This record gives sequence, structure tokens and C-alpha cells, in this order.
Amino acid sequence: MAEQRVQRRLAAILAADVVGYSRLMGEDEAGTRARFNAHIQDFIAPTISSRRGRIVKTTGDALLVEFASAVDAVQCAFEIQKGMAERNLGEPDHRRIDFRIGVNLGDVIIEGDDIHGDGVNIAARLEGLAEPSGICISAKVHEEVRNKLDVTFEELGAQELKNISAPVRAYRMTPDRVANAPGMAPLALPDKPSIAVLPFDNLSGDPEQEYFADGLSEDIITGLSKFHWFFVIARNSSFTYKGRSVDVKQVANELGVQYVLEGSVRKAGSRVRITAQLIDAPTGRHVWAERYDRDLEDIFAVQDEVTEAIVGAVAPTFVSAEARRIERKLPENFDAWDYAMRGNWYLSRRGKEDVAQALRLFETALELDPNSTLALSGLALTLGLAINFGWVDDFEEARAAGHAAARKAVNVDENDAGAYVGLALILFYMHRLDEAVAACRRAISLNPNLAMAEGWLAVILGWRGDYEEGAVHAENATRLSPLDTFSIGSFAHTGVEFGAGRYEQCVEWARKTIEVTPEFPAAWRYLAGSLALLDRTEEARAAKDQLLRLMPHESLRLVRAALPSVNRDRMERFVEGMRKAGVPE
Repeated sequence: MAEQRVQRRLAAILAADVVGYSRLMGEDEAGTRARFNAHIQDFIAPTISSRRGRIVKTTGDALLVEFASAVDAVQCAFEIQKGMAERNLGEPDHRRIDFRIGVNLGDVIIEGDDIHGDGVNIAARLEGLAEPSGICISAKVHEEVRNKLDVTFEELGAQELKNISAPVRAYRMTPDRVANAPGMAPLALPDKPSIAVLPFDNLSGDPEQEYFADGLSEDIITGLSKFHWFFVIARNSSFTYKGRSVDVKQVANELGVQYVLEGSVRKAGSRVRITAQLIDAPTGRHVWAERYDRDLEDIFAVQDEVTEAIVGAVAPTFVSAEARRIERKLPENFDAWDYAMRGNWYLSRRGKEDVAQALRLFETALELDPNSTLALSGLALTLGLAINFGWVDDFEEARAAGHAAARKAVNVDENDAGAYVGLALILFYMHRLDEAVAACRRAISLNPNLAMAEGWLAVILGWRGDYEEGAVHAENATRLSPLDTFSIGSFAHTGVEFGAGRYEQCVEWARKTIEVTPEFPAAWRYLAGSLALLDRTEEARAAKDQLLRLMPHESLRLVRAALPSVNRDRMERFVEGMRKAGVPE
């Protein structure tokens, strides 16, 4: 067997030990083990998950936990001790399970799932200095938490710890201080849109539907997690609320999220009704809600279908809600994430001034964070659209800048599906269609729920001449995100139907696109050209007038320069339709 690679990292370590464990085991071995395991499973493990900790191991009477944050580790220690005091109320001494807890911040050695080293050893020794139901922390931890938590520790001075070469300054909190300490502050919100998906309630009274409801919740968590610009709470933390009547504001505070998705499942005969709602937790405002009624012939197919529908609906709604929330902030408080999110909102509108504003916002975001994949891919998308509509001074310069941004986004995070969409679009405007198709396929493999990837793949396939495959991906985009403010699904259908020569259908899809994004010049191009090829001259000229209102500089020369002419028949039909509609040479 190959030797495991040893790594190091800085971590906050919580070590807990049961007080008087040998005595408890001597009096009632089976009962002690049962109570210990019940406390771990029902209370301690969920509490650790809610504070983003990882249980490294439990050994008899001890527990070792790793955290990325010292604040999370100390908050977790408080919650464990306070919770155990409540769970022990009324218990006689011979049945009480009390813990001592030590917390240290230091370098640890990682081998597989295990950790060890002085960082771990010091936490274990500090635990021994704590009083029963108390907490002892190192000076490093105290330095991290003293201005962030409203609690006071008693200084113990430098302590000689067994097998630790140098004395360690320690601080402790006695059980009475733990009990009287104020409640822990809410977790700080992440620097990106954050969401917790609560386990869906089973309202059917049918135990079999419990598995369906849990599976649906888990699949939604997985689907949303594939969007790298979201912060999604893991299943282990979300499911600690299963079977409990909870207030979404409390959930948001405890998990440190802005949004909560909750829902229910009710079976009636051979049908199932699924409801879901997305809530802006601090305000209690319902951002989105939907109901799905389905036949239960294939329960797993229903689960997959509804998961796709919910993820597809929540993702764009989530982004729109964030854009509105950011709009209420003062610009001097914006960070790179805020600028990039606002950039995406302007980009979705697709008007000339909107695209120019999106470009400025993405560039500002990159000044603050040069490695923001959201801003880099957004910049590539924006430059691509600006090339399409001739809103750039130099085509080649814009293509090179967009390609550099997209390539950097992929290099920064090779698993970010959005980065590959940005790369695909700029490759399309560089007339490198095969590479653009490959980039889209990579995006879909990373995130099968990303409507943007499906839609742009359909557009690119349509220009390459693969109309039937393009139609499949256009339908995927529409199904995944029927409410998408980018209207990518309907626009993808527009392009595919034109390429296939189905001009009546192209007109229908172009009009649907324009309903959502009336300032989108490409949709007006297709509408004017298709109407002209159908000899609906008056309507075609009216659509042309709208196109020229948006793009006074529009010309057939610009179309040929901006769009790929790999498929000559398609390009010639596209140009001929616009010529007949009255677009100047």
C-alpha cells in the first residue's frame, strides 16, 4: 500500500473528556455507554455540525473535533456545556454525563482523516485543566475570540503541560460562568449568497414518503452546491432541524445564512404534492414559492424532476434577490463580491448602457480581487456580448482581453462551471466553435443544473449546424430555468429554430425572449430576419426599426465581423433575412 502523504494545516482543536468515566462505567457499563452515545448522536454531533466542525474521532470517553475557526470552536464548546447542563437536569449523580473541554489553536499533522501533533496534544492537556462542565483555552485561542465573543475568561498564567516542551498560557471559564454567559452571537454571513435547505416535511403520514422527502432535500442541497457562487450549508447541519418546529430567523442565525429554503411533501393516492419556498430570513420575506403536483409512477424520476425544477428556479431567483439586497448597501461598503453580483444583474438586461455598466463593475471587482472567478467569467461574458453588438472599439483587442479573463478564471478554479461558460462564449466570438462546445460540455459535467451552460451550448451548436442536438440543450436550459432573467433558454431555442429553417418557431421564441429582455439586440435580429424570410414584410421592418433603435450602427458588415461564419449556409440565410428586413449593408 502506498504511503499516505502527510500534510499540515492550522486548525482550532476541541478536546472533550467525560468526567469520572471509570466510576460511571464501574456502576453501570451498558447504561453509561448508551447515554454517552445518545448524547453524541442526538445533541453533540449536530451542535458540532452547526458550527462547521468535524469530529475526528471518539475514543471511549473522549472526543476530538477540528474547526477552521477558533471562534466556531469556542462557541461550540459553550453550546455543548450549556446543552449538557440542560440534558442533565434531574439526573442523579451516578447517571450524569459531564464533560471537561479544552480548545487550542495550532499546527496539526493530517494523515488521512486523522490529525495529531502538538496542536492536538495541547488541546488534550488544556481539557485536563478545565473544571467539570468548564472550558479551558490557550492564549492563542483567547487572542482570537476576546473581541468577538461577549464572554470573559479567567487567566491561569503559564502552565507546564505533560510532554509539551514550553509552558502554555491558559485561560478558563468555570461552570457557573459558562451557565451565566450570554447566548452566542449569530454567525457572520459569508461573503457570497448563503442558503440552508431544511429537510422537507412529510405531511403524508406515510413512513415511505419520509425517504422521498429526505432524498429530495439532499438532492437540492447537492444541486445548489454545484453553483460555486453560492454558500450552501451541508446536509449534516441542515438536517439537525429535522422533525423540529423552527423559526427561520433562528435557523439563519445559528447557521449563518441569508436565505432558508423549506418545503413539504404530501401524498394523496397515486399523486404527490410538493411545495417549496425561499425565504430571506432576516426580513422573513418570501422571495419565491412554488407547488408541484406529480404522479408517483416512478418515485425516483419524480424526485429528480422536482429537484431540477426547484434548483433551476431558486438559482436565478437567488441571484436576483442578492442584487436587490446589494442595491440597498452604500457603494463605499461594496466588496468584490458585491460589484460582481451587480455586474451580473446589469449584464442580464443586455442593453448597451447595461453592458457598459456591467463592464465597469466587473473591472472594479477585479481591482479589489484579481482572482474573483465570478468577476473574471462575467468580464468574459460581457466582452463577448459587446463584440456581438459592435460595442467595442477594437474587436481583436476585446477578444484577447475576454479570452485572458476566461482562461484566468479556469486556472484559478478548474471546477467552477461558470468559468467554463465564460470561456465558451469568448471562444465562440473568436470563431473557435469546437473548443467552445468542449468548454460548455465541461461546464455541464461540473454542474448539470447550470442553465446558462446548456443554453450557450445550444446557441453554439446552432451556429455549428448541429440543430437537433442544439434543440435538446435549448430545452434543457428552458426546463432548468424557466424564470431566468437572462432568458437563455428561449434565446437558445430562437437560434436553433432559425438555423434549422423553422422560421415560424423562431419568431415565437424570439418574441418570448423579448418579453423578458426587451433591450436584447440579438433577439430583434432573429425576429426581423425570420419575419422577412416569411415574407411578413411590415412586421419585419417594425422589428428592424426596434433593432436600429438599440443599435443605430447595426450593419450586415458588423454581423459578418462579429459572428462565426463556420456554417456558410446559416450565415447567408441570417444576413439575407436582415437585408430583406432593411438592415443596411
